[in-house]
Amino acid sequence: MLVVTVDFVIKPGFIAAFRAEMLNNARASRTREPGCRRFDVAFSDTDPALVFLYELYDDAHAFEEHQETAHFREFDERTAGWIDSKKARIFQLVDSA
Repeated sequence: MLVVTVDFVIKPGFIAAFRAEMLNNARASRTREPGCRRFDVAFSDTDPALVFLYELYDDAHAFEEHQETAHFREFDERTAGWIDSKKARIFQLVDSA
């Protein structure tokens, strides 16, 4: 399994709009992509501009397919100007509960 984590810092004034777009993207990923096993979205309790994603895919191919979906591309294009920083990391899952 492929784990993708993403840390975002959202620009002031765009947090609510980003949240709505991110939740739509996450739901579409979970329901429309057979290779997407998990897509968690977390917002910081102390700083609402901080967002963390935890995504789980069957493999690298499933993640590549995710990046080609219409819902991801629309989300990515729509929110690009709302993001101060974005850092993605990719891991291989070796153990889980």
